[in-house]
Amino acid sequence: MADRAVGDLVVPPGPGLPHGLVIPAVELHEQFSRSSGPGGQGVNTTDSRVQLSFDLDGSTALTDAQRERLRAALAGRLLDGVVTITASATRSQRQNRAAARLRLVTLLREALAPPPPRRRKTKPTKGSQSRRLAAKSRRSEIKARRGRVTDEG
Repeated sequence: MADRAVGDLVVPPGPGLPHGLVIPAVELHEQFSRSSGPGGQGVNTTDSRVQLSFDLDGSTALTDAQRERLRAALAGRLLDGVVTITASATRSQRQNRAAARLRLVTLLREALAPPPPRRRKTKPTKGSQSRRLAAKSRRSEIKARRGRVTDEG
């Protein structure tokens, strides 16, 4: 597991990525700092929080079309063309590194997926329209028959 956390980042094939994507390890920048999360006394001494940064503009793994799609999809998350993921959920730096990488893979897969096809407008059929109107008139008759109870008798 430790070898996988420091090697190339592999994005498996999926929608928008028919052959997958491999991001070289040199294009990923990791920073470690003290986490505010769980850890007891160790929280003050270990750098378990991980910040994983990926520069879209400087990446050789992306095509121009992929770069544009990522820029459009991640516009709110980008800072000077760099996307940053922070992980500090566990006490272990190794587990936080793996979590940050997994979140980056998920983010890239979702951003590179093409938008769903547009909804095709349809009209209700004549039969469904007539059934709906018949049901409405039946319901209307039921309600019309309701009335005040009178004491004629």
